[in-house]
Amino acid sequence: MKLVTFRHDNRTGIGALRPDGAVIDFAADPGLPETMVEFVGQGKAALARAVEVTAALHAAEVTLLAPIRPRNNVMCVGKNYVDHATEFSGSGFDASQRQALPDQPIIFTKALSSVIGPGEDIDVSADRTATSDYEGELAVVIGAGGTRIAAEDAEDHVYGYTIVNDMTIRELQKRHVQFFVGKSAATYCPIGPCVVTRDEIEDVTALWVRTTVNGEQRQAAPVADLIFDIPTLIETISAAVALEPGDVIATGTPAGVGIGFDPPRYVRPGDRIEITVDGIGTLANRAV
Repeated sequence: MKLVTFRHDNRTGIGALRPDGAVIDFAADPGLPETMVEFVGQGKAALARAVEVTAALHAAEVTLLAPIRPRNNVMCVGKNYVDHATEFSGSGFDASQRQALPDQPIIFTKALSSVIGPGEDIDVSADRTATSDYEGELAVVIGAGGTRIAAEDAEDHVYGYTIVNDMTIRELQKRHVQFFVGKSAATYCPIGPCVVTRDEIEDVTALWVRTTVNGEQRQAAPVADLIFDIPTLIETISAAVALEPGDVIATGTPAGVGIGFDPPRYVRPGDRIEITVDGIGTLANRAV
């Protein structure tokens, strides 16, 4: 099932996205939760009940929002594709660099205030350094939470998948060493367009992440190329962090980000960034 959060007639709701673009409105069943985090927290019981809902809203009547707003910050992974790790280490902007390829996952977070949905504008005009960059990523949505989750058990804690654009102000990322400030500007975490439940994805490693800017392909790589796979990431993070239902983990970006070009190709007002992941859809946002 493709799950969405939407706005309709000044009301925010949750539902399922049909192939024709219409949205099944879960509000038709008052027994279902009103937020995606609560829906995810109810697991298979809520999904089974949602299947019975048939009330639909026409695509033109709704505006898709970020499909989920986790309780915790959005969790992210740095330098998790070999080619991207190489391009970033060679860019001169990796102030935390110890080695080109990490021997442990590099984990950081983005503030919840940076989250926006598909179609919303990314405000790069507020970046006085003019070094804003895109990063297309597959993201994991946690179902059953927990701590100290073993890699071999991690799949049981995956609820589904979505797409994240890990927008970054490179100059701030370099200046502050720790990534949080450079990654957390307002509007710098587009998420969407939906959350696809795990059962819809036969083999997540077979998916491809592709990013275009103004129609030009910049990134393209299979999830199989991750240095640290999804079970390893869940095991690493949950070793210390109490994961909660609805938490989002962005798994890392492939090569082809703006900083990897010579000269760098930063995001400018008017640029349209589209990130496509097989089986999920396309997350599209315009920079202003």
